[in-house]
Amino acid sequence: MDRHKYISEKIEIKKGDYQRYGFTQVEDAAMKTFFDLAQELESIEDFCRMCVLIPKIFFNLNARLYLIDPRLNALVLCAGTEEYEYALRTPPAEDLKPNEYPYYTDRGSLVLTIRGNKLLIDQLPFETEDDVIGLLEMYPFKDQNGHIELFFVKYANRVGFNIHNKLIVEKNIEHLRFIRSLVADIEHNIIVPNMVYKLFLRHMRDKVIDNKEIEELLSQCLTKKESNDACLKDIYNKIIEINRGLTAEMENFEKHYKNMSLFIETLFRRSHFDKGKLVLRTKPCNMKKEVLQPQLERYLEQFKERDIAIDDRLSGIPEEEIINVVDVGLIAQVYANLFSNALKYTQEVLTETGGKIKYIAYGTETIKDFFGPGKEGVKYNVFSTGPHINPDERAKIFEDGYRCSNVVNKPGTGHGLAFMKNAIELHGGVVGCEATQYGNNIYFILPK
Repeated sequence: MDRHKYISEKIEIKKGDYQRYGFTQVEDAAMKTFFDLAQELESIEDFCRMCVLIPKIFFNLNARLYLIDPRLNALVLCAGTEEYEYALRTPPAEDLKPNEYPYYTDRGSLVLTIRGNKLLIDQLPFETEDDVIGLLEMYPFKDQNGHIELFFVKYANRVGFNIHNKLIVEKNIEHLRFIRSLVADIEHNIIVPNMVYKLFLRHMRDKVIDNKEIEELLSQCLTKKESNDACLKDIYNKIIEINRGLTAEMENFEKHYKNMSLFIETLFRRSHFDKGKLVLRTKPCNMKKEVLQPQLERYLEQFKERDIAIDDRLSGIPEEEIINVVDVGLIAQVYANLFSNALKYTQEVLTETGGKIKYIAYGTETIKDFFGPGKEGVKYNVFSTGPHINPDERAKIFEDGYRCSNVVNKPGTGHGLAFMKNAIELHGGVVGCEATQYGNNIYFILPK
């Protein structure tokens, strides 16, 4: 009941405030129109257009609305009634600065500072100073009318709170979209590969059974009275064979554990969830030794089982030491996705001489001035034999969920290459697909 009383008192205070404001019929209609459309217009862009058009339509005042751009963390023009005269995304004029109070410029503009909700200010996708999120400029003001100024102060307050809420909603939608994508990454790079442990455990269990058989043989030999040299030699040879198998399985376990640990550490970083996007953690590394080879080793046996040969002579010098500053975990997943795709889609093709070939290839090449004068790019290639991807589909394969028309009957989610594009672009690079003589080359290019 105390809260009921508290809210009732707040309503009475607001009732008195609006009586003192004495808004005219036009002002009242303008405010009601604002509230109605604020609920109907979903995009921030349309909402901003509405914010500047209400002063124009109801009061014949031009207006410009400046908001903080999250990418620049600075004020830029986001809407204006005279957009043809002013370039959007440009900063405000020098005489337009946030202020505690409304003020007039020498050009006859009324400038109001737009502030966000103080209680939710830390949830915005950019940093603020004194809770400022924008400026509203209206013109021309020939007479400095205190009443209309009061109305626009209240109007600017409502603009600020509504923009704040819409920014939080947009941020949360992006956050949820990112989490859904991250879940797909986790499934693709952790949950599915984790099934390999079942195979390893089965092999280990077989070796344990063999050891128990040896234990029984040894027991029998020790109970025999006649010479048991031959029996012991047989046991010795079996132990050697089993130990070799156990050593190989242990190496497989260690390799798989390292990859799983790397992917888990990369995908479950707290910074990803806090920011709602992938956050890079970069370091210099030897791309071939630290990134490519460990991922290739994961698939060697599977390539062998499917009669897919491996050639490392595609472009560049295979032994060349190429050092790049990258997020090792993310780029390792890029290669894992590329090799996984190659495993599924590599097909046998005929050469000009009628021979049959079926292989993948990888390599690098340096591209001069790719990122601008004096800024080299390093192109990382993963090629596989098979039918050429349709030219119209080469760019689409990097869209999340898209699958080429010639592979829809094969297992896959269409997520791996979308993850690759996102990860490479975060590094300032580009991705692409090109047809070559016997198949397709999927590549990414990073600044050197």
